[in-house]
Amino acid sequence: MFPFFSRSKMSDAPEVNPAPAKTQELHPLDALTGGAFSAATSGERASRIRDWLATQPAPEQLQEVFKELSGRDKGAARAVRERLDEIRRAKGQEAIAAEWAEKAQALLAAPKLNIADALAWQRDAAKAGAPLSREPLSLLKVQMADRVKVIEDLQHRVQVQREAAVLLAQRIEVLSTKPWRDAHAALELLRADVARWQEQAQELTGDASWVSVEARFPPLLDASRTQLLVVWEAFQPAVAQAAAAAEDAAAPLPPVPVWADELRAARGLPTEASAAAAAAKPARAAKPKVAPEVVEKAAQVVREALATLEKETAEGHGKASAGAAAALRAVLKVHGKHIDNALEQQVHTALVAAGELEGWQRWSADQVREDLVAKAEALLNRPEGQALGGRKMQETLRNLRDQWKQADQGGAPNHALWKKFDEACNAAHKVVEAWLDKIRTEAAEHKAQRLALIEEVKAWAQAHATSTDWKGINRALYQFGDRWREGGHVGEKLFAELQPLWKQAIALAAAPLEAAQKDSLARRHAMIEEATALGAAPMLRIDAVKALQQRWQVEAQSVPLDRKHEQKLWDAFRKPIDEAFNRKSADREKAATELSARDRVVLDASKALEAANATGDAQQIRAAVQALEAALRGQAQAAEAVASAQKAEQSAAAPAEQAVGGDAPAADAATEGDGAAAADGEAAAPAAAPVAPPKPARPVVAVRGDDRPGMKKDAPAAPGRGARPGDRRDGRPGDRDAGRAPRAEGRFGDRNDRGGRMGERPAYEDRGPRLGDVAFRAQRDAMEHAQLALKKLAAQAHGETLTQLLAAWDKRDPAQVPSAQDLGGRVTASVRTAWTQALSAAPQGDASEALLRLEMAAEAPTPAEHIAARRMLQLQLLTRRNDPAPAQTWGQDAARVLASASDAASARRLQNVLKTLLRK
Repeated sequence: MFPFFSRSKMSDAPEVNPAPAKTQELHPLDALTGGAFSAATSGERASRIRDWLATQPAPEQLQEVFKELSGRDKGAARAVRERLDEIRRAKGQEAIAAEWAEKAQALLAAPKLNIADALAWQRDAAKAGAPLSREPLSLLKVQMADRVKVIEDLQHRVQVQREAAVLLAQRIEVLSTKPWRDAHAALELLRADVARWQEQAQELTGDASWVSVEARFPPLLDASRTQLLVVWEAFQPAVAQAAAAAEDAAAPLPPVPVWADELRAARGLPTEASAAAAAAKPARAAKPKVAPEVVEKAAQVVREALATLEKETAEGHGKASAGAAAALRAVLKVHGKHIDNALEQQVHTALVAAGELEGWQRWSADQVREDLVAKAEALLNRPEGQALGGRKMQETLRNLRDQWKQADQGGAPNHALWKKFDEACNAAHKVVEAWLDKIRTEAAEHKAQRLALIEEVKAWAQAHATSTDWKGINRALYQFGDRWREGGHVGEKLFAELQPLWKQAIALAAAPLEAAQKDSLARRHAMIEEATALGAAPMLRIDAVKALQQRWQVEAQSVPLDRKHEQKLWDAFRKPIDEAFNRKSADREKAATELSARDRVVLDASKALEAANATGDAQQIRAAVQALEAALRGQAQAAEAVASAQKAEQSAAAPAEQAVGGDAPAADAATEGDGAAAADGEAAAPAAAPVAPPKPARPVVAVRGDDRPGMKKDAPAAPGRGARPGDRRDGRPGDRDAGRAPRAEGRFGDRNDRGGRMGERPAYEDRGPRLGDVAFRAQRDAMEHAQLALKKLAAQAHGETLTQLLAAWDKRDPAQVPSAQDLGGRVTASVRTAWTQALSAAPQGDASEALLRLEMAAEAPTPAEHIAARRMLQLQLLTRRNDPAPAQTWGQDAARVLASASDAASARRLQNVLKTLLRK
C-alpha cells in the first residue's frame, strides 16, 4: 500500500530523502535583459546588464529595468542609472545645442559679422555647457572660425596694401632725386606696379566680407590710394615734360628741381644754385659796415640763446629744446647779419642737433602712444574669465590717461593716435559706467536699509525701556551692531551723515544697560576688595570664599559686560584667592616633602637597588632587594622600640599608683563602688573634698547555715552569675552580676582577647609610621624595576639553557646538558638522567610522533606539512583512554627526541616547545 525503498537496514550509507527541486519563476524582464534577473551572482548579473546595454535599448525599457533592478542589486543597477543620466544629459545638451546653433546661424546669415561677436558666441556657448564638439555646433564652429579667418585675412591685406602704397611713393620720391632718364626708364615698371596695386585694392573692397572688416581699415586703404594716386599723377607729367624739354630747348623745364638743373646744364645755362650764389656775392660785398658795439652785442645775445639750446639738447628735453631752438631762430632773424661765420656754423650745428632730438622724441612718443592705444583696445578683449571689474577698469583707464599726458609732455602731439586712444578708452569706460550705476543703486538700497535699521533701534529702545533682562538687551544690541556693519557699502559723505544718527539711536537703546553695568562694576570692585581681604587673612575661610564666589557668579550672570573687561575683573577677583590657596598648598607640600630619617634610609636603599638594576647582575639585584626590604622592616623595628619604651614608662608608673592605693582595706570595695557611682553623678563636686567614712557594720546576731559556694564568709564568690537571681554585678544587694569579674577596658571587654573562629587569631604586623610620598614612590618603582630585571635575566638564562641543550643534542655530548638548577623545577632528576642517557647512546628511532606529542603538550603550532599527522595522532589518543596525556609524559617524549638524530627543523620545533614547557 505504501511504497518503501528496498534498502537494507544495515547499510552504511545514510538514508536521504531528496527534496523536490524548487522551480523558480522567471521575471517578466528576464527575457528582455538576457537573463539578468535569473543570474546566480552579482557579477554575472552585471555582465548581462552590460551586454544588454550594448544593444541600445529604449529609454522606457531602461527606466523599467532600473526600477525593478535597483531593489535587487544596486551594483548592477548602477550601469542602467548611468545610461539614463547620459540620456538626460544628451537631451539637455540637444536643447542647448539647438539654441546656440540658432544663434550661430543668425551670426553667419548676417551680412556683417563682428569678430568680437563670433568669439563671444564660442565663449558663451562653452560656458553654458553646449556640446561644441558635436554636430551641428562643431560644423557651425568651423564655419564661424573660417569666416573670422577670412575677415582677419582681409584686414591683414589692407595693412599690406598700405605698406605697398608707401613703398611705391618712396620709389617715386627716390626717382625724383635721380636723373630724369632713370625715371623715364622705370616709368613703365612703375605704371605696372601702380595698376597692380589698384587691382588688389579693388579686390579687397569687392570681397563679400569687406563689410565685416573693422571700421578703421577702410579709411586706411582709401588714404593710401589717395596718396599714391596724387604722387603718381604728379610723377607721370613731370617725366613727360622732362622728355619734351630734352628734345626741344624751347620747351618748359619740368617742376622737379634735379631734372630742371640737369636740363639747364645740358642747354649750357647756369643752375639755380649757382645763380643764387652769384646773386648773393654782390649783396655780401655791398654789406655796410656795422659798429663794433652792435656786433659784440649781437654775438653775446646769440651765444646766450645757443648755450640755452645746447643745454636743453644735452639734457634731452624735447619741448624745452624745441622752444630754445625757436628762440635761437628768432634771435638769428634780428642779429644773424652781425655774427661771424664761426658762430653761425655753431648755431647751425646746434639747430640740426635739436631737430634730430625733436624727431627722435616724436618717434619715441609715438611708440609709447601706440603701446597705450594697444593697451586701451585690449581692455575689452581680455581672455575668458579675466575680464576686469568696474573699479579695476577705472584705475586702469586713469593710469593710461596719465601715461598719455606724460607722453604728450615729451614730444609733439599726435591727433590721429589720440583719437584712437580716446575711442578705446570711451568704449572701455562703459564698463565703469555700468559699475557706477550699480554702485549708486546699491548705495541707495543700503541707505534705505540703514535708515530703517535706525528707526527699528529707536522703536526697540522705547519698547524695552523698562526691561531688566540685561542679557537679552546686550544680545539685541550686538545683533543691531552686526546688522549695521553688514548694511552694505555707502559713500563716505553719506556715511558721515548716517553715522551720527546711528550713534544717537544706539546710545539711547544702550543707556539702561550702561547704567546697570556701572552699578555692577561698583559691586564687583567691592567683591574684589573682599576677596583681597579674605586672601590676606592668616586663616583662609573656605565658607566665606564659596559664598563670595557664588555672589560673583550671580552678578556675572545677571549683568553682562564686555568679554575682555569681564575677564580682567574676574582675574583680579580670583588672584588673591588663588594666591591664598597656593600658599596653603605650598605649606602642605612643604610639610609633605620634608623627609624623615627613615625616609632617607629607604631612599638610599631604593637608589642602591636602581644602581644594581643597571648593572644587570642578578646577585647584586637580589642583595639590593633584601637591603631595601630590611630598610622597610627597620621602620617597624623602630616603631616597636618606641612602643616598648612607652610601655616601660607606663610600667614604671604603675607601682607608684599601687603604692598610693594599697592602704585601702579590701572590705571597702563595695564602698568604693558606691563612691565611684556618686562621683559620676556629681561631676561638679571638687576633687579635693574629703571622702565620708563608711558606716560601721552591724554586729552579727544569727547566721543561717548555707554551704553554697560564696555563701561562706571565709570563701570568695566564684566568678559567674550571682547566687540568687537578681543579684547586682557590683556586689550590691539585688545585683545579678555581683559575682561576675570586673569587665576589661574597651568596648567589648574580654572579647578582644579571644582567638579566631578556628583558633588563635595572629597579631597584626606593626608596620610603623607611614612612609612619605617620595620615599614610597621611590621604593615602589625600584622594586618594580628589580622584578622586571630579574624576569629579563631569567628569560635570558632560559634561552641560554635551551641553546646549550640543543648544542648537546647536536654534538651528542651528555656533558653539555645543563644542570638541574639551570633547567628549572619542571625538570626532575630522573628526566635529566633520561636525557643524558639518550645523548650517550647512538642516534636511533624516529622522533616525529614524540615531537607531535610535545607540541600538543605545549599547545604550540605544528608546521603545515605535519598538521595531518598531528590530527591523526589526536584521533588515536582519543581511543587510548588509559594512556597518560602528552602533558604528563613530555619529559620522556623529549628524551625520545634527543635519542634520535638532530636536524635543523627538529631542533627548531624542540626549542619552541621546550620554551613553553620549561616555563610552566
